[in-house]
Amino acid sequence: MPRLVASDLDGTIIRGDGTISERTVAAFARVEQAGARFVLVTGRPPRVMGRIAAAFGHRGTAICSNGAMSYDMRSDTVTAGRLIAPADLAAAAWALREAIPGIGIAVEYPDGRAADEVFTAISFDSDLSIPRPGDEALLGRPAAKLLGRHLQYSPDELLALAEPVLDGLVSVSHSNGNGLIEASAVGVSKATAVAEFAERFGAGPESVMAFGDMPTDLPLMCWAGTSCAVANAHPDVLAAATVVIGSNDTDGVAEYLEVLFA
Repeated sequence: MPRLVASDLDGTIIRGDGTISERTVAAFARVEQAGARFVLVTGRPPRVMGRIAAAFGHRGTAICSNGAMSYDMRSDTVTAGRLIAPADLAAAAWALREAIPGIGIAVEYPDGRAADEVFTAISFDSDLSIPRPGDEALLGRPAAKLLGRHLQYSPDELLALAEPVLDGLVSVSHSNGNGLIEASAVGVSKATAVAEFAERFGAGPESVMAFGDMPTDLPLMCWAGTSCAVANAHPDVLAAATVVIGSNDTDGVAEYLEVLFA
């Protein structure tokens, strides 16, 4: 029986229509009732986590921005972890621009976000006005995440182009966003953040169960003692998982937890 359950959000417990079912929330309540803990692990920044916190009754912790920040859903407070230093941020942005002409750059900070003039806003920022302050300001602050978007490439294609030029500057992956790659500080991942979280109460990887669907989840799933991929997961995640469960749209995580914590 795991002592800690760590789950991705989008594509894993969030359905295709953007909702989290009552069944899923109840399944995570079972985890707590059994004396275990749960942590949500997401690429989302803390600024868009209010609805998620409300769905879970403002219980628990969320590790955000792929491991760079922690969000306490009880107190609505954010703790920054390891950020990308401005020098590495600027070097990574220019390396992407040189290797992938036409790519747009955006940056997530602990307290907001900004983008260059090329970056196309989709998803969380699609209905917001993203500040576009110019490179000096954009790349001159420590960042939780560096984002690159080019809509003429698939995420897998973009990642293949980006990895060689970003090696040693940032750690890059993707979560199947529209032509989007995401980068964190070197050594920062969902796995490192969950490992630090688990260590606080003496839990090792053998006591952790992880759920995910995308390449950003792979470090965590390879580290955890038990890794569960939802049926709709990326092929690389399906191949790495110890268990394949139902899809996000069929509440696969909830179904699995109901049986485990019956």
